[in-house]
Amino acid sequence: MLHDKKLDEIVCRKLNLHCREAKLEEWNRLCRTIGEAKKEVKIAIVGKYIELHDAYLSVVEALNHGGYENLAKIKLEWVDSEFLTEADMAEKLKGAAGILVPGGFGERGIEGMIAAARYAREKKIPYFGICLGMQVAVMEFARHVAGMEDADSREFSQTSKHLVIDLMPDQKGNIPKGGTMRLGAYPCEILNGSRLKEIYGQSRIKERHRHRYEVNNEFREELERAGLVFSGLSPDGRLVEAIELKEHPFFIAVQYHPEFKSRPNHAHPIFREFVKACLLSSHKQS
Repeated sequence: MLHDKKLDEIVCRKLNLHCREAKLEEWNRLCRTIGEAKKEVKIAIVGKYIELHDAYLSVVEALNHGGYENLAKIKLEWVDSEFLTEADMAEKLKGAAGILVPGGFGERGIEGMIAAARYAREKKIPYFGICLGMQVAVMEFARHVAGMEDADSREFSQTSKHLVIDLMPDQKGNIPKGGTMRLGAYPCEILNGSRLKEIYGQSRIKERHRHRYEVNNEFREELERAGLVFSGLSPDGRLVEAIELKEHPFFIAVQYHPEFKSRPNHAHPIFREFVKACLLSSHKQS
């Protein structure tokens, strides 16, 4: 409408900018796609900052992008992990076709996130973990599948014998806290035959990070024997970038933040496939 009234030309003229002919074909196509979406799928975001929805704005928008490419509208269920327990899990997640646990820092609400990851794993509900959402998935698997009952992260515990999430050796010592963060884009090698490889369609990717703790390599072999798949690693093999489970409709968690590379006209492939799996889950539930 603004273009039809030539308001873009007026703005450019006032700013002494050259106004090129607008190419709106792709944008118009996207608008038509959004308008044609008839399906609806309910996805639960289980996090600790849900009182301020904008804290997860990039994740929400990436979910919407995934919805566009599946001709579906996303209906969000906001679940506060601080008050989520295994006892009321079924009630609070009732009707959710998928569970997403996003990033965050600090101990508050962690047990609720772990319970949500367990619920998704055991009930075969599509699960997508991002950053902290991957770490709690590893902790949950270690506790309830690999037999490490006290599995934890050094961020939350100093006494656990199974710190499956920890600082790397070169992060320890007298280093300012900000200096231990892994920030920016890093490459990742994807495991052949994995669901992640199927989703990306390539063997090496580059994704953006913002975190401090990593999967502890001391426990990788034991976790792998129990069935956890490390489907993404740093090129040198030292850092776990992604995990997944076999024999599950969709259980993928990544250490990086794929939402930062998603666009309205080009959904990030993990979000696209997560929404697709949620739609299938929703259809089975009905």
